[in-house]
Amino acid sequence: MDHTEVRQAWDEVSASYARARDPDGSDAALIEDLREALPAAPLVLDAGCGDGARTLANLPADAVGLDFSREGLMLARENLPDARLVQGDMLSIPLVDDSVDAVTAYHAVFHVARERHPEVYREFARVLRPGGMLLSTLPGGRYETVRRGWMGGRMFFSTPGRDRTLTQLREAGFGSLRTETATDPLGSDTEFVFATLE
Repeated sequence: MDHTEVRQAWDEVSASYARARDPDGSDAALIEDLREALPAAPLVLDAGCGDGARTLANLPADAVGLDFSREGLMLARENLPDARLVQGDMLSIPLVDDSVDAVTAYHAVFHVARERHPEVYREFARVLRPGGMLLSTLPGGRYETVRRGWMGGRMFFSTPGRDRTLTQLREAGFGSLRTETATDPLGSDTEFVFATLE
């Protein structure tokens, strides 16, 4: 699936995905760990915010939700009527350099073709202030596939694997990498990484 097809696929499955996700759980609790490490009144970008119920709703006031699915953002507007929402792409984030204190990216980057993941991490680094933090899903396996029947539609998933992802983060300027395993929205265990822009 190309990038446009992935966006269209998300438009088709956003409502089903939102219904299937538990808004609580240990991966949502990781956001509290992130918040404790941030300065007062931080600006946080939630990349791939979707309906907003799991990550964006738990972030500090004035957090920005970014998603390229119009349907996902419409659901976020229903859930969080006062949220700052932006339709855009992780490959070209519509924010100025050094403008946010943290980025969250839950179950998002692996919907981008794996050869373009370094571009995504460089974009995260670009919009982060020095010392800013990233909290992101860390993929376990190496694969590229289209899952048919996923949430009643089809969806593209692509990762270079755990070790290559950690290397790509370092190459983008991130250090102090710390990983934790938590329960994801659909009930399985997923590894997450906290990283600091050096």
